[in-house]
Amino acid sequence: MRSYDPDLTPPWKRAAPVPEVPADPDLVVEEVSTGFCGAVIRCEAGTVTLEDRFGKHRVFPMEPRGFLLEGRVVTLVRPSSGGPARPARTASGSIAVPGARARVARASRIYVEGRHDAELVERVWGDDLRVEGVVVEYLEGVDHLPEIVAGFAPGPDARLGVLVDHLVPGSKESRIAAQVASDHVLVVGHPYIDIWQAVKPAVLGIPAWPAVPRGQDWKTGTCQALGWPADNTGAVWQAILKRVESYKDLEPELLGRVEELIDFVTVG
Repeated sequence: MRSYDPDLTPPWKRAAPVPEVPADPDLVVEEVSTGFCGAVIRCEAGTVTLEDRFGKHRVFPMEPRGFLLEGRVVTLVRPSSGGPARPARTASGSIAVPGARARVARASRIYVEGRHDAELVERVWGDDLRVEGVVVEYLEGVDHLPEIVAGFAPGPDARLGVLVDHLVPGSKESRIAAQVASDHVLVVGHPYIDIWQAVKPAVLGIPAWPAVPRGQDWKTGTCQALGWPADNTGAVWQAILKRVESYKDLEPELLGRVEELIDFVTVG
């Protein structure tokens, strides 16, 4: 009997083979049918989960010729468990430095508005800041910024970076920031009324942060709207903070500003 190739497609019509690439964590690919581009964060049961630069997740089947890698069509396959170990990363996404000791503190400083801001920065960037020798302090309100800058006496070897809440055009915060900005003082901010809003709502299981009427304390109004205990906002914040595991749980409007401050005070 004559044997036949089970594939009856003529040879000249058959698609050329494409490379198979392990769907290792952090591999950046583009899904061909949707154009969604992101890093691999999970691979299971014939699917791969990608995260784009805005933190959005999409799950796709690992079909043949289903992705682009650096512009080339590839087939993603499940990674082998015995592959080389990937470098550990800190909560901010930086490569961890095993056994690194805290550096002697620089003269330069980063100031944030309040205790909650400082605790969030410590949770995500604490390892990086200790390696760089950067101390974070808090203002207890932006109104104190001019006198703090005057007392700090910033200079080339003692830079001052400041993170301000609700830094939007025309606000009180923007006017104060304009007073103190210089070559050795960088004031940046995020658009949120309170640092709580920099935590992605999905991390906390809520659809969005509520709108609180002007004139009402934002934290109290938020807790009331969400059914959280409004008489102990400190405890609520600690519960929120525990849900933050890495930079992926924070809004990009905060991430970029903190990274900018760290770069500014560690120059030289």
